[in-house]
Amino acid sequence: MTDGAPGRAADWKVVATIDDLWEGDVGEFYADGLPILLVHLRSGEIRAFAGACPHAGFPLADGDVDGGVLTCSAHSWEFDLDTGAGLNPDNCQLMRYQVRRDGDLIAVAVPQNGVKT
Repeated sequence: MTDGAPGRAADWKVVATIDDLWEGDVGEFYADGLPILLVHLRSGEIRAFAGACPHAGFPLADGDVDGGVLTCSAHSWEFDLDTGAGLNPDNCQLMRYQVRRDGDLIAVAVPQNGVKT
């Protein structure tokens, strides 16, 4: 599958089922060997971000969640789980991936060659 956006070829990969991730939780899943952080917001929506902290590469799923904020366990960087925006520091951003649900299946649009264009 492709995401249909011009110039942005991607493959849709099923990475989890809705039963793998409770509302309010985050988890690390893989698509073609690429770590993906899935976030099941309290609103019921699913978000997907790159699974490693942009600062030091530590797994974000090991961090602490408080409300809608994820704190990286390595150096306490904080991210908004709805948008991926850095909160502390505020000059960073998590790479966000498109998400689709098909029944209980959760699929993520993985950019070709693992690079988001």
